[in-house]
Amino acid sequence: MPEATVRSSADAHAAVPLAADYFQSYSVVGLLAVVGVLFVAVAFGAGRLLRPVVPTPEKLLTYECGVDPVGEGWAHTQIRYYVYAFLYVIFAVDSIFLFPWATVFAAPGFGGATLVEMFVFLGFLAVGLLYAWKKGVLEWT
Repeated sequence: MPEATVRSSADAHAAVPLAADYFQSYSVVGLLAVVGVLFVAVAFGAGRLLRPVVPTPEKLLTYECGVDPVGEGWAHTQIRYYVYAFLYVIFAVDSIFLFPWATVFAAPGFGGATLVEMFVFLGFLAVGLLYAWKKGVLEWT
């Protein structure tokens, strides 16, 4: 019975360095995040200190491809352009998931399950594309 007590206390002492290693890896990530934020802050601060500031009426005008702005700043844009952009983003991001799937599919022991998961994923994409097509979203008029 005393041996079990000795083993459990030894296991408890062995777990302490593991926790320290665990938090040490997060401290490295935190330190890199702080360094990154400081780098950006210093870059923006240096830019603000070094740039010339001479506001003129011409500089304060809205510039659009060399054409002087006329009228209001509000313009009507048809929603279908946003829908096309949204559909592009969805399918572009989803196609990125195909590359990790291909690497896992090539690993031994994951072939069948990964193949089924990917076809379920592609099925959801196909249903979404079919829905957009049936609603007439993909028609350019």
